[in-house]
Amino acid sequence: MGGELFAYVMAGIFVAMIVFVILLGIFYPGSGAEQLQWRPTRTPEQDMENEVDDVAQMLEATNERRARRGLEPLTEEGITQRVHSDKREIAKMREQHTLDLELEQVLEARNERRRKRGLPEMTIEELRESLGVPPSGNA
Repeated sequence: MGGELFAYVMAGIFVAMIVFVILLGIFYPGSGAEQLQWRPTRTPEQDMENEVDDVAQMLEATNERRARRGLEPLTEEGITQRVHSDKREIAKMREQHTLDLELEQVLEARNERRRKRGLPEMTIEELRESLGVPPSGNA
């Protein structure tokens, strides 16, 4: 009996402490950052400046290595153009892959119908020709 009462009292004290801390956090004026006198170490402007400096340093280091190999130096505009060109190429490859997958699905459906009618199966090249789709670049 005494042990149970002790456990209930201890649990009550623990719950009361938790409730007190939560209420203290809700109703105490100001924020935790103000209480700790915390200030951010960098501003967004400093972050942008650091980012620009990092890119300039990386470009400079890359150009030093390229110069040692006898290659032309890269410019920021040149890198931007290469990135855009690569993105266009990736998008083109993705579109071609999607088209190939769709054609394979259409071919499977058509061949299923043709098998049911007793007709010979169609090849992917015949399907492309019948739909007016140019041959795949990776075939």
